[in-house]
Amino acid sequence: MTHIARRMFELLEPICLVTFFADESNAELAALGHRTYWDGYFASRAAPLGRVPAEVVHAAFYSFAEGEAARHIPSAWETIPPEASLAARERGSAASVRRILGPELAGSPGLVRAADLTTKAATSAPMTGRVMYAGMRSVAVPSDPVARLWHSATMLREHRTDGHIAALLGARIGGTEAHVLSALEMGIHPPESFGRIHHLQKERLAAVMAGLRERGLVDADGHFTDAGRETKQRIEDLTDDLAAAPYEALSPAELDELIAELEPITAVLVAAGSR
Repeated sequence: MTHIARRMFELLEPICLVTFFADESNAELAALGHRTYWDGYFASRAAPLGRVPAEVVHAAFYSFAEGEAARHIPSAWETIPPEASLAARERGSAASVRRILGPELAGSPGLVRAADLTTKAATSAPMTGRVMYAGMRSVAVPSDPVARLWHSATMLREHRTDGHIAALLGARIGGTEAHVLSALEMGIHPPESFGRIHHLQKERLAAVMAGLRERGLVDADGHFTDAGRETKQRIEDLTDDLAAAPYEALSPAELDELIAELEPITAVLVAAGSR
């Protein structure tokens, strides 16, 4: 099942990424009155948690630097209800998937079947210890097949992310440190130039790099050591293991069918860069 979890991540992630890469979701959120991309991001992604304080959002999201959530929460909800932001994200994301796939694939029986099986998996896993996943499980699943596929893929993404955070905590890797390790895995050097962290204060980034060097995870030039590479791989392996539970709800035949139906959908989205 660990192998299946990795394969499903590869197939479902391009569906989820339209929310962040394509224009429609951001346009829907801007039309509500969100002033910036990040206002809309925090307001809509955190919405399933309810009107929680910034500290809770920071803890649940994990990967953002101290104070980043507080720049958007709760101010992003003061005039725009969380439910409205959540609905706008869903509308825009479904519209992106539909546009990229085109009417024939978006309206195909294969997509409907993929949506049904993805939803079966996404609504079958235990919620204990899975804060963001539990929040998404509290949201009604849309009836439209394209929206249902995006929604269920996003549920599974949050389930995986909750497990990834547990793996990072177990390895004593903080959010900014996790971005450094991901940057190195992607071949980005210096890792401080990675888009998710390059805006942070130089002193903060220097302290993170110093800590990773002290632990023997990066060398003096900011590259992976063997220990760092092994640590990153161990985190990814555990993440896959912890992400497997939803797919246990599907029979081997259903898993094969889901993979077969998702492959052409994912191929189109990957070719378009989920934009």
